[in-house]
Amino acid sequence: MKSFKSSGRHGYAVEISPFLASTIACASSQYYGIAGCGALFVLEQREADVSLVRSFDWNDGLFDVTWSENNEHVLVTGGGDGSLQIWDTANPQGLLQVLKGHTQEVYSVDWSQTRGENLVVSGSWDHTAKVWDPEQCQLVSSLQGHEGVIYSTIWSPHIPACFASASGDGTLRVWDVKAGSCRLAVPAHKAEILSCDWCKYDQNILVTGAVDCSLRVWDLRNVRHPVAQMMGHSYAIRRVKFCPFYKTVLASCSYDFTVRFWDYSKNQPLLETLEHHSEFVCGLDFNLHIPNQVVDCSWDETVKVFTPSCLAAL
Repeated sequence: MKSFKSSGRHGYAVEISPFLASTIACASSQYYGIAGCGALFVLEQREADVSLVRSFDWNDGLFDVTWSENNEHVLVTGGGDGSLQIWDTANPQGLLQVLKGHTQEVYSVDWSQTRGENLVVSGSWDHTAKVWDPEQCQLVSSLQGHEGVIYSTIWSPHIPACFASASGDGTLRVWDVKAGSCRLAVPAHKAEILSCDWCKYDQNILVTGAVDCSLRVWDLRNVRHPVAQMMGHSYAIRRVKFCPFYKTVLASCSYDFTVRFWDYSKNQPLLETLEHHSEFVCGLDFNLHIPNQVVDCSWDETVKVFTPSCLAAL
């Protein structure tokens, strides 16, 4: 296992570059995100360790990060001051643009996945999701409907102009950006939902992770009951991610300090539990270039890169 120590900064989100297998971005905050500043770390994993390439400071906490899908140097972060920041990692100054529109913390940012589209979606504590054109630096649309904080906004990897959101109001929603409306609202948990993700192999399958310690897999063609429910975490699930290499495999990280791997198609879905952090685990991502490699980050001020044995065995 390789590790990077982000001294004085507590990790909130981590994402591996879609272009470069060894490049990692981490969004972090001082004082657990309650006060103080934030930092964006650009890291490089080498054979034996993870080293700092560059860091950029922001005057408020940074809660999420997403790489551009069309420029290997560009990143977007979401901040505690309600703004999105666009960064150029090739530029020592870093900051390209600030997008303002939200009135409270931006907790989620995601760059669109489908061809011919170049959009960023953000989710905020102000209960709105906003869609931006990062090249024109313009707000495209503001979508309302959630009755609580939006913790997670994720573009469909299959359907253009479509994203999902997860909220403190207990619902999972699917949005149509062109129509400017919510296509589907799923009462997915009787608790705050902190994360959602799309299956990479089936455009109708999503997973949610909530404060009730459960993960639930949903088929959008029939949302009356989840396809699967997975229990095992002992505190809130902070982030869920579908594996890019196996249709029914996913990962979750939690406030119980663990990262867990699951196969929802199995009767005993829990594949492995890893407890290599001493604080909340908030960030999680799979490496698209190196099968089965995972990166996570925690409030214990570390970023860790590893290959869980359960995936290596698949």
